[in-house]
Amino acid sequence: MAEDSNKTDFERSCCPVACALDLLGDKWTLLIIRDLLLGKKRYQEFLASPEQIATNILADRLKKLDVAGIVVQHAYQQKPMRYEYALTQKGQDLRPILEALVKWGMTYHPGTRVFKSYERNSAAGREQ
Repeated sequence: MAEDSNKTDFERSCCPVACALDLLGDKWTLLIIRDLLLGKKRYQEFLASPEQIATNILADRLKKLDVAGIVVQHAYQQKPMRYEYALTQKGQDLRPILEALVKWGMTYHPGTRVFKSYERNSAAGREQ
């Protein structure tokens, strides 16, 4: 029994691809990480993404990413309580994976485009 207490529990298998997909493999999670990499921080900013994620799914995925240590949340307002989200180092380490997906997508899905940084878009919008 002592051996079992040191064993890591896996959802499906000990395959690293399966383990990564158990956390990141749904339709929304990598899009939220994309938005964080582009500079989005607040709940309403994520909701403004063109994919139109539902509020309940967004809340669920942000909580899941927080529990997994991929994002951290910080309160920026007390009444009502509101949070900003940021990638941890574990989350930042997903950048090359998303960059590879961008490269693959642009190669095999002509007409797709890369979103510009959210912070640059926001600053440009304020200047206009």
